[in-house]
Amino acid sequence: MFKPLSTILRCNKLYNKIYLPNNVLKTEPVRNFNTTNKMFKSSASNLQEVSKDQVQEFLNSFDTVLTDCDGVLWIDNNAIPGSAETMNYFRKLGKRIFYVTNNSTKIRSDFAVKAQQLGFIASQDEILSTAYLVAHYLKGIGFTKKVYLLGSNGIGEELKAVGIRHIGVGPDHVQPDFKSMKPSELDPEVGAVVVGFDEHVSYPKLMKAASYLYSEECLFIATNTDERFPKASSIVVPGTGTLVRAVETCSDRKALVLGKPHAYVRKFLESCGLDPGRTLMIGDRCNTDIELGVRCGFQTLLVLSGVTSTKDLERIRNEKKPPLPDVVLPKLGDLLSLIPS
Repeated sequence: MFKPLSTILRCNKLYNKIYLPNNVLKTEPVRNFNTTNKMFKSSASNLQEVSKDQVQEFLNSFDTVLTDCDGVLWIDNNAIPGSAETMNYFRKLGKRIFYVTNNSTKIRSDFAVKAQQLGFIASQDEILSTAYLVAHYLKGIGFTKKVYLLGSNGIGEELKAVGIRHIGVGPDHVQPDFKSMKPSELDPEVGAVVVGFDEHVSYPKLMKAASYLYSEECLFIATNTDERFPKASSIVVPGTGTLVRAVETCSDRKALVLGKPHAYVRKFLESCGLDPGRTLMIGDRCNTDIELGVRCGFQTLLVLSGVTSTKDLERIRNEKKPPLPDVVLPKLGDLLSLIPS
């Protein structure tokens, strides 16, 4: 369903060329989208407070649904009540569905299996993950060296699927003499450092990532910069952004970020032939999901079942600081009770 990224790099007409002198994606989108049909444009309107006719008009206003996963559809291994039924209802209405996640810990087929086990109708071809983006970005630019991966098996398996070698997955424990690491301990074949979520992050891993990046020839790529994972409790689980910032700091380099809301994932989605004005982006974060929707000219729905809280929403509305969602719901499943019978 998705085109190869090499095709996107050659054919996409909405962006200027990609330049990578310092491994920074220097692209500027050219926007001429007509968004006059957006009913609630950037109003952060509560869908529970509008009329049934307006809800029906909203449902009729989009043909494609892009949705985040963690915090919107599920938290950990538990589906958020009503989310599967709502997504499956969209499909019953004939909407195209894409699952767009910054989570890099799984390969696409594993995401599809998880979604199916939680009650969602989903296929691998409908999954767009950052692990997949990393592999196909590198493949698309003709990368033939080795990757030092500060990340998980999800990225490693996607790299392997396109024939790219990698090292670094798994524990790298701190040794008593860790500061005496020698240049000879680095793999001379490494030509890129990729940072994703890594539960085994350690001081030696940060040292190796920064040391590889000491060479300006070495590419620096990150899956995303999400600050934390959605959780149903007060426990904070630091996200990939924590690791990206650490490597950026010690390497004095800036990463090319491929996930939401950055230019590369936008480029990928636009290659799918979406009509921006008739596409809905659903998410639980304003600075990734809603920002992506706004940049692409999509309609946007923010749910409060993940990272963004009711208190956060009040602040967002009061400050009127973009990006603002078009509509808001406590959780995605609440939409079903609003649909006219």
